[in-house]
Amino acid sequence: MDVQQMLFMFAGGLGIFLFGLKYMGDGLQKSAGDSLRSILNQMTSTPVRAIIAGIVVTVLIQSSSGTTVLAVGLVSAGFMKLKQAIGVIMGANIGTTVTAFIIGIDIGAYALPIMASGAFLLFFFKNVTINSIGQIIFGFGALFYGLELMGEGMYPLREFQAFKDLMINMGDNPILGVGVGTIFTWLVQSSSGSIGILQELYSQGQISIEGALPVLFGNNIGTTITAVLAAIGASIPAKRTAASHIIFNLVGTLVVLLAIRPFTSMIVAITPIFNLNPAMQIAVAHGLFNVTNVLIQMWFIGYLAKIVTSLIPGDDAIIEYDASHLDFSIITTVPSVALNQAKLEVKQMGDFVLEEFKEMFKYYKNQDETSLSNTLQLEEVVNDIDTRLTEYLMHISVEDLPVKSSTEHTQMMDITKYLERIGDHSENILNNIKEAAKAQKKLAKKLNREPEKIFHDDDLIALFNLVEENISDAITSFTQDSYVLAGKVIKREKEVNRLEEEIRKKFIQRLNSGTGLPSDGILFVDIVSNLERMSDHSVKIAKHSLGIRYPFQQDSKRPRHAREVEGATETN
Repeated sequence: MDVQQMLFMFAGGLGIFLFGLKYMGDGLQKSAGDSLRSILNQMTSTPVRAIIAGIVVTVLIQSSSGTTVLAVGLVSAGFMKLKQAIGVIMGANIGTTVTAFIIGIDIGAYALPIMASGAFLLFFFKNVTINSIGQIIFGFGALFYGLELMGEGMYPLREFQAFKDLMINMGDNPILGVGVGTIFTWLVQSSSGSIGILQELYSQGQISIEGALPVLFGNNIGTTITAVLAAIGASIPAKRTAASHIIFNLVGTLVVLLAIRPFTSMIVAITPIFNLNPAMQIAVAHGLFNVTNVLIQMWFIGYLAKIVTSLIPGDDAIIEYDASHLDFSIITTVPSVALNQAKLEVKQMGDFVLEEFKEMFKYYKNQDETSLSNTLQLEEVVNDIDTRLTEYLMHISVEDLPVKSSTEHTQMMDITKYLERIGDHSENILNNIKEAAKAQKKLAKKLNREPEKIFHDDDLIALFNLVEENISDAITSFTQDSYVLAGKVIKREKEVNRLEEEIRKKFIQRLNSGTGLPSDGILFVDIVSNLERMSDHSVKIAKHSLGIRYPFQQDSKRPRHAREVEGATETN
């Protein structure tokens, strides 16, 4: 076999292996339901539960890197504390060992029929569940088929003296083995992939157990690069989470290197007892290493959090999410109390929506990366609260509620959606500003001058301020039952509509006179439209506060003051 054929078989096999691993993970995730974030959100109250959550999610998606990135995102969005994320990362290190055990099952000869049966379920059945099972089976077969191809491609390496020397040197110098494992995992971007290759090499007898184990430990360090990449440009807590992942794996590797000889002897000793094949021998070593590492370091999660906090100084994220409001256990027993809890969550969601608007407004004024990042994080939080709150309110809806509570339940269902849409409009405006700012930078670079602030317009700034007031007053009018504030929102809406119309006319006149680009005009008008829609949603919230949103909200059931405010708005 020539070198080209060897490279092609190895590269192709690696590609099929990684595809099979991901495809199987996607199928497992679909079968289990799209609830990975919920598992991490709800099962991380203690270090042990966080570790279990990390194990479960990693087994479902077959990727410790994926679980770590998910944890980084949740910390960045304020849904998880640093200590919780460290526990999840520790659990992910245990969960990833499952893949090595799967590879240890020597069924490579049956890879093609396994893929065929998976494809049969995928293409000849329309049922979603059966399709997901077919995806799992096909990915499982592809994983082993990829390993077989890699093995065939690597087999002739035993004839190369340089490769032999490297394998021998790794046995004599564990630090070299750790370095090789780290670099290779970093290149492949998959610890499971690099461990699969190591298992194949060891099964072929091309590397000794003394050389294989340090490479195995290096894999754990190499996999941290994914968390580092995920934390680039993220919040301070997200960076601390990535740093804790690196420290955890580094410390574990250093500890086991100090005891490398007894550890190797133990693996050799248990091999005949459990009749382990070479691939399973590596899997057991991987499992023991990670479980022991977690059992030792789980008691020091608090200290690890303090270390990364001191290494990466700075303020925590602007987002502090309180997840204690939505208690599902009280819905069936005291639904009225559950409804009050939901109202607290509506208030919290409203606070985040208003903060998102303010950060987006800052980005309009400054075009700075901090405001951009904060707006996107807050939008993620708003979307997540929307999902959780809607589910909570749907559970309450099946309970018997008094008429007044039933009306309030309907209001909260609506207001939740209005708030979520206001957040969407903030994101739309952000994208418009970002696109225009990017074009302005290109133009400035072409003309060799400093980029100008885009869309700077006094009337537009005035519109931003009016809409911000409307959002703030509308939310407060509902949470504090303030009819006065609700009336102000409805009155202010007329000024918003007037200003929006003036801005549109003025900008059209600018375009007609040849000032500005048509593309900028489209973005500008889109920003104005989004602001006007935000104000519309604020008015709908205010009308709910007044009890005039729908015809079924009868006049006699509304307070006299609410009717007075309504009458005042109609006469202006």
